[in-house]
Amino acid sequence: MIVFTLSCPKEHHFEGWFRSNADFEDQSARGAVSCPVCRSKKVSKALMAPNIATGGSITSRGKGKSDAQAQELATKIYDMARDVRTHVEENFEYVGAAFPEEARRAHKADDSERGIYGEATPQEVKELLDEGVAIAPLPDVPAKGAKKKLN
Repeated sequence: MIVFTLSCPKEHHFEGWFRSNADFEDQSARGAVSCPVCRSKKVSKALMAPNIATGGSITSRGKGKSDAQAQELATKIYDMARDVRTHVEENFEYVGAAFPEEARRAHKADDSERGIYGEATPQEVKELLDEGVAIAPLPDVPAKGAKKKLN
């Protein structure tokens, strides 16, 4: 696998994982690669620093030190996701099932100061994104203090 740093015309930067450069080129030509923020299909490779392996072969993954490092990284990511969710729940207004309408109202009024969160069906999420309403899912993690086993 190869990781490319990608960007769209609106200068959103994100990573994409591909089997090869040819795989990226093929998917990009078919319109199968899009920006996760604005959904633009005009995606190109951005400048990036090379990632150089510093030890261990791919066959030794999951053993010894690399397993402990992977577990540590997974724990950090999990903790950050939980912190994001906690911040939203403590600082944003919960609007429940009225989320799609409230998000549209805030978008049309250009009310970027009002932080809301709530519930939406997959179809409602698609419609909001198609309308250009900036939304993102909350990480699905339990509240602080609750333990979740990481595999």
